Amino acid sequence: MDHLQYYHLTQEPFSIMPLTQFYFHSEQHDRALERLHYAVSGMKGLAVLVGDIGLGKTLLARRLLETLPESEYEVSLLVVLHEDVDSTWLLKRIAAQVGVENVPDQKVEILTKLLKRLNEIAEQGKKTIVLIDEAHMLRSKQLMEEIRGLLNLELETQKLISLVLFGLPELDQCLNTDAALAQRIAVRFNLKPLSGEAVNHYIEFRLSQAGATQPIFSGDALQAIHQYSKGIPRLINVLCDNSLFEGYVRRASMPLGVEVVTSVSEDLGLVKQL
Repeated sequence: MDHLQYYHLTQEPFSIMPLTQFYFHSEQHDRALERLHYAVSGMKGLAVLVGDIGLGKTLLARRLLETLPESEYEVSLLVVLHEDVDSTWLLKRIAAQVGVENVPDQKVEILTKLLKRLNEIAEQGKKTIVLIDEAHMLRSKQLMEEIRGLLNLELETQKLISLVLFGLPELDQCLNTDAALAQRIAVRFNLKPLSGEAVNHYIEFRLSQAGATQPIFSGDALQAIHQYSKGIPRLINVLCDNSLFEGYVRRASMPLGVEVVTSVSEDLGLVKQL
């Protein structure tokens, strides 16, 4: 018997992978998603979502990606993996993401082909949306100026492309290096940690999605999880995942008590951070 069978679960409930089937409809995440939908449906140009590490930005990006119908949108997700990128790299990646074939190396040629492709998409009655995750990695003023230039591509009645940037709070500093771009932010949302009540619902939801039919954590254990995780979803997942395994190793009775959560929190170094 493995630990999932011990709890009568059918899958891992607290994977740190941003799986959209585990998207939790918290009030603030749904509000953020609604605002981003408003931005892209109206082709507002630039929308920004910021939040500290582990608050669910990438999951929101993927959720937005999968909820935009292909019949109406040409949408893609670009992830910036490091900060050593320049404006040509950004243009080439965006061009490739929206379907430009044989992307050239010269910036002028890239823009020519990109503009042609964006017009083709608009003629099909579709909207071009590019989601950029880890956008705080785009640190140079040159990159911000390039983004502003992309937002200038428009028809008489609407923009040809809208961008949604997801990143850490320092993304604001990046955007502010170009005052004209900062003024073009049409929608902005700041994610915050979950409240104690939201943490309880979050854990119950994920366990239910994984097949749980009875409470696995006691009320005191849930309070401890909120305390040690500080309401950060990624830490909640790590703490709950380890607590489930610790309870299995101990063959603890259910619901798991606060002593299991506290022990795991100490091992993870979360107690020292309080």
